[in-house]
Amino acid sequence: MRIPRHLAIIMDGNGRWAEQRQLPRIAGHHRGVETVQTVVKECRAIGISCLTLYAFSSENWGRPEEEVNALMGLLAEYLRSELKTMMDRGIRLKVIGETSRLPVEARKVLDETVARTRDNHDMVLTLALSYGARNELVRAARYLAGEALAGRMAPGDINDRTVAAALDTADLPDPDLLIRTSGEMRISNFLLWQLAYTELYFSEVLWPDFDERELRRALKEYSRRQRRFGLTGEQVRTDDCCPGEGHH
Repeated sequence: MRIPRHLAIIMDGNGRWAEQRQLPRIAGHHRGVETVQTVVKECRAIGISCLTLYAFSSENWGRPEEEVNALMGLLAEYLRSELKTMMDRGIRLKVIGETSRLPVEARKVLDETVARTRDNHDMVLTLALSYGARNELVRAARYLAGEALAGRMAPGDINDRTVAAALDTADLPDPDLLIRTSGEMRISNFLLWQLAYTELYFSEVLWPDFDERELRRALKEYSRRQRRFGLTGEQVRTDDCCPGEGHH
């Protein structure tokens, strides 16, 4: 089975999972963390090099304060509990988004985990926290405009490569596959630039119920698809590997 080099997931449905069981929403988030642990372990075992999880969007700050605080607490708890696993399995933690908006304690644990796992090379686990793709693109545009104003580059030098290099994901290949759970069929301001040629897979399963079986079902569907990157099917079939797969 052909597996993606970079898998991105929009983890959706924690709240609905809890509501269906007449539980508080935070119960769904707790169960969702267990799913994260399962999926990270499975991706590492399968051999996926990069896994990016949409953990907390810039829009999520608008949720009730109690829920936001609980989510930040869960984040810190998850990182503390998973550090040993990350070290044992060679997983490097990376973060994208405006992390300066995170509470001090969560940011401290996050920074410590990133530092501790910096030299791990078997898999990159990226958490999108306080992340919004439009905000990321605006920040990249401001950076490139500043470079041009300072004379370090000419406006004409700005191209696909320089924009990609100014994004939070500069050191990652573009995602080969995006999975979104809970039956919703939208991208929700996630990796808008990077998803240009990404295969999309929408699962009806709510995130807390998304297990190894559902993951493998998505990967099996991905392996059946032909990625053409603007070429014809005949052109792609002349090569064993789709052009550009796993790269910007």
